[in-house]
Amino acid sequence: MEGRKRNVLVVLIAAVIAAAVLSSFGLGLFAPDTAKIVLPTPPAASGGPEDQPDIQEHLIRVEVTPQTVQNVIRTLARPESYCRTVLIEDIWGEGDQDRGETRTQVWVDGGWTRTRAALPGGRVRWSIVGEDSLWFWYEGDDTAQMCPADSSSADLEGQRIPTYEDVLSLDTALITSTGYVEQGELPCIYVETAPDPLGYWERYWVSVDSGLLVCAELSLGDTAVYRMSSYDVERPVPAGESFSLPDGQVLHTPGTPSPDPTPESDPG
Repeated sequence: MEGRKRNVLVVLIAAVIAAAVLSSFGLGLFAPDTAKIVLPTPPAASGGPEDQPDIQEHLIRVEVTPQTVQNVIRTLARPESYCRTVLIEDIWGEGDQDRGETRTQVWVDGGWTRTRAALPGGRVRWSIVGEDSLWFWYEGDDTAQMCPADSSSADLEGQRIPTYEDVLSLDTALITSTGYVEQGELPCIYVETAPDPLGYWERYWVSVDSGLLVCAELSLGDTAVYRMSSYDVERPVPAGESFSLPDGQVLHTPGTPSPDPTPESDPG
């Protein structure tokens, strides 16, 4: 009799343990399925490109719409040091004689920008922007003119290009089309605006990789009147470049602290 009671007690204890285990781990088998987050395996810290997993598999492409594209572009950042060539086309007719091209070499480093612009008439204009100042001169000049500069001077005055900051200042109601597209074989964020009261409308392509504006167009109706393009970028600025005035004064040397651009006065 005692043996039978002992067996019943063992069975009851086993049943209680089984019920506890089932309540802790087994309810998920019967509960409705819930959303799961799967974290990608991080890339290895060392090894060559062949040892690295395809990071494209781990990227989540955020949807861009006229309402969200400005927030997406805000996440981009231009390189601290790079150089590239920008082609500007001004178009006022259908023939080759009805357009002008400006080809500008651009060096950007540590908050400084230097440009060399070959203008349609054949003249070459240099500029340097940094520390709230703009210096400019034409090739062959011995001295440079200096004037105040602001945050847009390097792009607008030095290169005659808009920037993705221009997109950020657009009225959202004016943005009519957005998306991810390839332009110049580069993955880009595309933005198109509605025509203004005069009939002008704009298109922008911003590189997802560099954060740089790589193409822009201003059109009147179906006709482009302005176009900029720059698809190749070198990072960082090559060693040996110097941001210097025509008189030899060095304003900035890439990779080194910037000297005071104000020349020292001669001792009296």
